[in-house]
Amino acid sequence: MLGPVILAASRSDRMRRLISAAPVTKRVVDRFIPGETVDEIVPIVRELTDRGLELTMDVVGEDITTPEQAEAARDAYLALVDRLRTLELGARAEMSVKLSMFGQALPGGHELALANVRPVVEAAAAIGTTVTLDAEDHTTLDSMFAIHEELRKDFPQTGCVIQAYLFRTEADARRLAGAGSRVRLVKGAYKEPAEVAYQQKHEIDKAYVRVLRILMEGEGYPMVGSHDPRLISIAQELARQVGRKPDEYEFQMLYGIRGDEHLRLAAEGHRMRVYTAYGTDWYGYFMRRLAEKPANLRFFLRSMISKG
Repeated sequence: MLGPVILAASRSDRMRRLISAAPVTKRVVDRFIPGETVDEIVPIVRELTDRGLELTMDVVGEDITTPEQAEAARDAYLALVDRLRTLELGARAEMSVKLSMFGQALPGGHELALANVRPVVEAAAAIGTTVTLDAEDHTTLDSMFAIHEELRKDFPQTGCVIQAYLFRTEADARRLAGAGSRVRLVKGAYKEPAEVAYQQKHEIDKAYVRVLRILMEGEGYPMVGSHDPRLISIAQELARQVGRKPDEYEFQMLYGIRGDEHLRLAAEGHRMRVYTAYGTDWYGYFMRRLAEKPANLRFFLRSMISKG
């Protein structure tokens, strides 16, 4: 399996330099990350919302080593909120944040991340939108869930992400599926040991369906993060079985992957949200997109051979 190899490369400074220097890289990266600044991303936001889609927006960057960098990440999100306010798109675009960007891995990181993310959540609420806390590797999750619980005391619409490949996730889903919750379910895109996570695709897919059933049968708002046609069909059938209306759950897919499917689901009346990332520190995000799906890697390699 190439996925674990690519995920290991995502942590390699040598691979970062090699891939970043390849002439073809920017063209391929642009498929997944359509801009580096708020100004560059505004036309994408307008285009997607004009086509009936919603967004969750991510300012990429995870390798935070100082409190000053964490504060800069906070300020980048505050600038995004301000732009969404001027565009009057608060109801159509939420934000996704990784707490590692807000200093979670630094000394005193739990308190630092909470202090940095709270102003972003407050600002988002002020323009009628919200924030979803992305899941990272399994060692960070207890802190993420604790911050999520704390934020929901004042901002109950704050969402979080759970990952189907982790053994713990079914229990997490049962705990999180209460009234008012917003939970995005994804397969998972970090290199996790066999002691904590399923390793085979068929095991992960079965776990995804089990967790999705818990969320659909719960009282919260499930967000189905998948590009897999079979899992999308299963989600629709589970929603039908439990009597959920189209506005009582949503689909989420990444910008640059299966764009026609985004539009098809929206045209059928489903809520379809596009995970749209931007920023300059794109390497880790980009490598996980390659690891998640063989077709993404094939696209990159073909581009390097034909255009490099």
